[in-house]
Amino acid sequence: MAGHYTIAGKQIPTHIVAMAFIGAYAAAGIGYSMKPKPAQPATPPIQASSADEEAFIREFLSKAEAEEKKN
Repeated sequence: MAGHYTIAGKQIPTHIVAMAFIGAYAAAGIGYSMKPKPAQPATPPIQASSADEEAFIREFLSKAEAEEKKN
């Protein structure tokens, strides 16, 4: 028959050890993939060359959003 490992004084078949390892590996992968991700900013960052340009862009975007909500 197949081999056995002695763990804590008990004979454990190798296929049980293998299934436990695969299950633990899968659980770790699921746990890693389900952890919360950091929040992303709603809009991309504004890369303006001056403060006036940045203010103009922000004002334009706020007007565009207001116009979009009206429609």
